[in-house]
Amino acid sequence: QAQLVESGGGLVQAGGSLRLSCAASGRTFSTYLMGWFRQAPGKEREFVAGIRWSGGQIYYVDSVKGRFTISRDNAKNTVYLQMNSLKPEDTAVYYCAASIAMMTKPDDRYQYHYWGQGTQVTVSS
Repeated sequence: QAQLVESGGGLVQAGGSLRLSCAASGRTFSTYLMGWFRQAPGKEREFVAGIRWSGGQIYYVDSVKGRFTISRDNAKNTVYLQMNSLKPEDTAVYYCAASIAMMTKPDDRYQYHYWGQGTQVTVSS
């Protein structure tokens, strides 16, 4: 089993920044893929960013490129999402996810095996 715990959400004005953290425990993630997803009210959960533990390949959805940065700390089993230049349309519950499959397609939420409880991010205009 694995547990993922997100933190760092909150309320911020447009143009501001937040950093989300996802602490993983319960198993070793050195060969897994970690992802961030978000879900706004009435919308489907969408991929935001992903990073592979080994190799460090990084993936972003087009709408956050240049504004968000995903990173990892292998020693702490923690993944971060630095969000800059936030916009009202970034408002959502943000979820951390982990995949135990080597060839996971990063933006496919159905290929992830573990999920955190989510953290609310609200961007006011």
